[in-house]
Amino acid sequence: MLGAARGITSSSSSRIFSRNILFKPPSFFTISRAFAPFIPRFSVRSMADSAFKKVQIQRDDTAFDAYVVGKEDAPGIVVLQEWWGVDFEIKNHALKISQLGPGFKALIPDLYRGKVGLDVAEAQHLMDGLDWQGAVKDICASVDWLKANGSKKVGVTGFCMGGALSIASSVLVPQVDAVAAFYGVPSPELADPAQAKAPVQAHFGELDNFVGFSDVTTAKALEEKLKESKTPYEVHIYPGNAHAFMNRSSDGIKRRKGMGMADEDEAAVRLAWSRFESWMARFLS
Repeated sequence: MLGAARGITSSSSSRIFSRNILFKPPSFFTISRAFAPFIPRFSVRSMADSAFKKVQIQRDDTAFDAYVVGKEDAPGIVVLQEWWGVDFEIKNHALKISQLGPGFKALIPDLYRGKVGLDVAEAQHLMDGLDWQGAVKDICASVDWLKANGSKKVGVTGFCMGGALSIASSVLVPQVDAVAAFYGVPSPELADPAQAKAPVQAHFGELDNFVGFSDVTTAKALEEKLKESKTPYEVHIYPGNAHAFMNRSSDGIKRRKGMGMADEDEAAVRLAWSRFESWMARFLS
């Protein structure tokens, strides 16, 4: 819970992003264009691609690609991308999830329809152009697909932009059985966490300075909202960690450092995965 976070003060060096990031619904935050040239570009790695099966999911009058990994009849988890898109990091996360405990069936819906941001400016552009209500419909269709293809219960998890959408799904997608969100909270225009119907677990870094989206103040406000929801919830703060602290691939670490997030805390990552596994096992078994 948030008790461990009380009394925390942020160092001046941890406030680097507060000058560059502006909370703006529905995009949630904008990084200064002047900041973008300092971010290196990364190719999309195929390190985990061979493990995934590509499927197409229909919803309304459109269809989208999704990537599935894990046991056919295992509990399902929809894994939602960061603002970069379906890149190497989100596939790493989904592969990790499929291997936790007795195993889960992880599905990544491609919310950007094949587009991937290779630097901050591109990622910002893609997120600015996202149809958030449409993304919720994609999540709903993904949950339905998993339940129609062997998973009796289905959870939703996500990171950054995907974290916010995960919490939104607890409000807007009745079929969801559990949510675990990493460093992201939806705008009130999209969803009110006080109306959550599925159990919500949320993870935040103490030094996260995406103000109004995933900083400690926003995490505490989320906890108060979840208290109103009357659904089971947990909100965890990880001391000494900044935004996107779960990204531990070599390219992910380089990308974080390029954005001024140099913290490396493997113990926090292991603890977060352990809490995630226990939460999903509790509600999806």
